[in-house]
Amino acid sequence: MKPVTTLALAVLGRGLVDPAQPVLRADDEALLRGRAAFETTRVYAGKPFRLDDHLQRLSVSAARMDLPEPDQDAFRALVSEALTGIGDASLRLVWTPGSSEGGAPVGFALFGAIPAGHEPLRERGMKAVSLPIGVPYELRAKAPWILGGVKSTSYAANMAAIAEAERHGADDAIFLAEDEIVLEGPKTNVWWRSGNTLFTPSLETGILAGITREFVLEAAPGLGYEIAEGVYTRSQLAAAEEAFTSSSVRELMPIVQLDGAPIGDGRPGVAVAALQQALRRAAA
Repeated sequence: MKPVTTLALAVLGRGLVDPAQPVLRADDEALLRGRAAFETTRVYAGKPFRLDDHLQRLSVSAARMDLPEPDQDAFRALVSEALTGIGDASLRLVWTPGSSEGGAPVGFALFGAIPAGHEPLRERGMKAVSLPIGVPYELRAKAPWILGGVKSTSYAANMAAIAEAERHGADDAIFLAEDEIVLEGPKTNVWWRSGNTLFTPSLETGILAGITREFVLEAAPGLGYEIAEGVYTRSQLAAAEEAFTSSSVRELMPIVQLDGAPIGDGRPGVAVAALQQALRRAAA
């Protein structure tokens, strides 16, 4: 995976800083224990997509992890300050509790270049592998210590899943509960189409309430698609006419193969194409 070029870094209480300068102490809880919340969104022509929704979810994640409440207005002002001269980019917001010795919380906004490989991947479609996680979805959704649906910087398992997918010659992974129940990807929500119905796991399975997922829920009916949220199996996904993922930076990405077998005709489908166009229009 190629590194993403850093375009700008801004820190609460400091403003714009040189990205090469230190931001966190070595004993920050984010580094020592992965105890921090984050959000990632895409910036289109200098405008972050649904920034307020991301800030609200940042607060929800912070509360779930017993972190101090982030100042949404301060984050909003920080992003505005750092946006000068930035067109299209990824934006990551990070909120840490600070030093384990009682230091002040730290918040920062990091702007990066959009990876060049997204558009070729969207054109050909992704290969995905399914990976069981061994946790019943009911427990994952309800157990507060599992942090289902929380955007935490404890991301090692997610990155390990992507690495495992790549070892199998795939582009992404899809987590399964109980070896069969479809959940989400390491960085994405999962969708598939049968007829005019778009299926996606419900939030009751403990998945992330994706901001781009919410956009699809809103936009799909206007494009002639019905929505079905529920508990679904890998076999239902595998039998679909098309499948795709949704995420803030990758946007809508077709899945053309699952565990070595084609989904539908093995090509990007009509629904993902229409929704991708709708997303770009909404972000303009």
